[in-house]
Amino acid sequence: MEIVTSIVAGILFMTATYLMLSKSLLRIIIGTGLLSHGAHLLILTMGGLKKGTVPLLDEHAASYVDPLPQALILTAIVISFGVTAFFLVLAYRSYQELGTDDMDQMRGNEGK
Repeated sequence: MEIVTSIVAGILFMTATYLMLSKSLLRIIIGTGLLSHGAHLLILTMGGLKKGTVPLLDEHAASYVDPLPQALILTAIVISFGVTAFFLVLAYRSYQELGTDDMDQMRGNEGK
C-alpha cells in the first residue's frame, strides 16, 4: 500500500510543479495547493501505514499507531489553508488593480 501512496504523492508533486511553472496566477495557486496535498500524503506514507489501536498511556497495547504524522499533517492542513486563502485574496486584489492574471503582463514584459 505504501508503494501506491508514494506513486500518488509523486503524481501530485509532478502536477503541482507543472502548474506552478505556468503563467496564470490561478494555476499557480492550485499548484501550491496540490503541492501541500502531496506533502501531506508523503508524510503519512513515511510515517508508516500500520494497523493498531489508539495510543493510550493507561493500557499496554501490543500494537499502536504513532500519532505524530497525523498531528503534523493536521497542523500542515491548517497552515496551507491560511496560505491558500492569502494567495486567493492577493490574486483577486492584483486582478482588480492590473486587470490580468498573466504573470508576464504583471511584470510588464508583454512588449519584449
